[in-house]
Amino acid sequence: MFNDIGPLELVTLIVLAVLVFGPDKLPKFIQDVSRTLRKIREFSDNAKHDIRSELGPEFKDFEFEDLNPKAFLRKQLDNDDLGLKDIRGTFDLRREMAELTDSVNGHDTASALPGPAPTSAPSASGGRVDMTKKPEPAKDDRPPFDADAT
Repeated sequence: MFNDIGPLELVTLIVLAVLVFGPDKLPKFIQDVSRTLRKIREFSDNAKHDIRSELGPEFKDFEFEDLNPKAFLRKQLDNDDLGLKDIRGTFDLRREMAELTDSVNGHDTASALPGPAPTSAPSASGGRVDMTKKPEPAKDDRPPFDADAT
């Protein structure tokens, strides 16, 4: 619970508690806090047990941590029923990000990247768009529209 509290911080908290509550009231305060935490934990466990019993046997493997979207997605992606492990194994995020960065910067370093080369090239430039060039205006034979002239 307090894994990120160092020894100096712990000593500071103890000294602060002694100064605020006094040495004679501090043991009673610690007992009250621990009793309250114990009651809250019992209430939470009873509520979890009641919910699980009300859901029925089809939700016997239900965990309340699954209500966290990250944990739920992680559990579903690790499940191999959908074949997502094969898709995740073929997807190389580093290569995709390097290709995206190169296309934005206008570099051509796809041949220097490790791993399999891209299988299809939509155009001679490798499907990359040069973002540094200004787009050429479309040629239109019609004269510009002048709202004041009509």
